[in-house]
Amino acid sequence: MRSKKAIINIISSLVLQLVTVICGFIVPRLIIKSFGSNVNGLVTSITQFLAYITLLESGFGPVVKSILYKPIANKDKNEIERILKASEKFFRTISYIFIAYIIILCFVLPTIVSSEFNKLFTLSLVVIISISTFAEYYFGMTYKLYLQAEQKTYVTSIIQVGTTILNTIMIVILIYFGANIQTVKLFSAIIFVFRPILQNLYVKKKYNINLKNVEADYKIKQKWDGLAQHIAYVVHSNTDVVVLTIFSNTAEVSVYSIYLLVVNGVKNLVQAFTGGVDASFGDMIAKGEKETLNNSFKIYELFYITISTIVFAAILLMILPFVSVYTRGITDANYYRPIFAYLIVLAEFIWAIRQPYNDLTKTAGHFKETMKGAWIESGLNIILSVILVFKFGIVGVAIGTLVAMFVRTIEFMYHTSKYILDRSILYTFKRLLIIAIEIILVVTISNLIPSITVTNYITWAIQAVIVVIIASIVVITINCLLYKEDLKNLISIFKRNIFKYGK
Repeated sequence: MRSKKAIINIISSLVLQLVTVICGFIVPRLIIKSFGSNVNGLVTSITQFLAYITLLESGFGPVVKSILYKPIANKDKNEIERILKASEKFFRTISYIFIAYIIILCFVLPTIVSSEFNKLFTLSLVVIISISTFAEYYFGMTYKLYLQAEQKTYVTSIIQVGTTILNTIMIVILIYFGANIQTVKLFSAIIFVFRPILQNLYVKKKYNINLKNVEADYKIKQKWDGLAQHIAYVVHSNTDVVVLTIFSNTAEVSVYSIYLLVVNGVKNLVQAFTGGVDASFGDMIAKGEKETLNNSFKIYELFYITISTIVFAAILLMILPFVSVYTRGITDANYYRPIFAYLIVLAEFIWAIRQPYNDLTKTAGHFKETMKGAWIESGLNIILSVILVFKFGIVGVAIGTLVAMFVRTIEFMYHTSKYILDRSILYTFKRLLIIAIEIILVVTISNLIPSITVTNYITWAIQAVIVVIIASIVVITINCLLYKEDLKNLISIFKRNIFKYGK
């Protein structure tokens, strides 16, 4: 049953990420062509500045999920409602603090970019873009976490697919009829407000959850230890853009955002294969099924890392041709940045590799045990990015991200191997070595084979397919030779669940 739920969640997450990637490429291109690179950079900067309010979550979300697994497994509705009530109270408080943060940002950000934009122009965008984030905290975050813990990530995925498609259609229509950027973002914000409201209504109706008369007396442990984990994530996601906004200009932010758009699209597609899997592991941990956890994680680890290596090896070779085609005709900024492209792809690949270990650590509730690593990662990223941006610009912030990602990934691998899975750390480090060899082989072989000259999306797609085939052959062949038993178990799971489910 757990495997079946995990597979359904993975499929729905994959559909969501495909839709997100496609729509994600359409919107920025339209904004850049219609309003310019500077406006696109400003929108990106505002979004990233607003994201810092998520620090107030104090890593709360993963902690709530980790403590929900046991009462869900035991069908203890009273305990579930007490936890959800405490969570709702916390997120409502954050939503009020968020309002204060927006007011501060309305004074600060227009001053930072005053040389490029009118202050009222910037202020209006800050307010408009913040609407959907406020709604997420006030109406839906608690219920989203509950659905994830219930192994029903597919519900939130369906809602997100619908609103994402509707948002893209609306933006295309508005820009076609000459609407300004404020109107475009306002309609986007209104559409995304429906996400948390729908999640809220679904949970209350489906599970008969009613928190009105529940006492908010539940004390959630480790929420302050979870703070460090969330800071690491927020810093990883936002530091580079903030550093470029303050020490460079919005045109450079736009360049950064386009490359990150490509990499994040790929990363999110890969992450779709993790959808709901952590809830399955949480169920195993709650029931004390340690041997099952170890065996299941090995299989999942092989599957996820194989997919990640194939996809990121391909994007390492294909990101520059794609950006060249995507930004053709745009002359207000230099979008061809080879060194930055390779560094940011490698940094995000390392981040993607660590996700299974990161998720397992959170699922096990090991927030306090990995807190120091989170602070080290945050500090490294900020310090290196600020120092290097003056000499190397956009490349400098990418170096800071790469170093921080690598250090934190090693820490996650070490912790899960020693304290959760009880296996030799050498097993995990061997995986890293094999991944490095596979990447080198894919790049070498691809460069030896004559390539197609990329002039448009069609020629890019043809060349990309060729590279993916090469990467798949190299990676799958090596993994089949080295992980025969795990591969057999993986195939067995798919046969047992997908084929059976399809009958």
